[in-house]
Amino acid sequence: VTAMASVTHAVDNPAASVASGSFLTDGMIIAPCTVKTLSGIANSFTDNLMIRAADVCLKEKRKLLLMVRETPLHEGHLQLMTRASRMGAQIMPPVPAFYHRPSSLDDIVNQTVGKALDYFGIDHSLFERWH
Repeated sequence: VTAMASVTHAVDNPAASVASGSFLTDGMIIAPCTVKTLSGIANSFTDNLMIRAADVCLKEKRKLLLMVRETPLHEGHLQLMTRASRMGAQIMPPVPAFYHRPSSLDDIVNQTVGKALDYFGIDHSLFERWH
């Protein structure tokens, strides 16, 4: 991913451009999103650049997609997801969708990535649309 990025920042760089609301973005995807990161976002505890950039997305009303990876979930995890959702984040655990009858692991990954791209309005052909 780093090789494909036009710009990268160290997670401990509080002066990075994405730490400021004046730096315009379309939003942010955190994948995978650990429960620790989810907790930081839900509680506005911006102790690193990733959580600060997510906080900026929320305060600026930009899209924030959290692909929470934990399973199984307990009530505390669900409360954190609810809190982040109420703040404006979209919660999308990377759970396989079997209604499109995947025949490979790539099909499952493509469905998940495609749904994330859909959230941002990015055109793709990663899976067949329901018709």
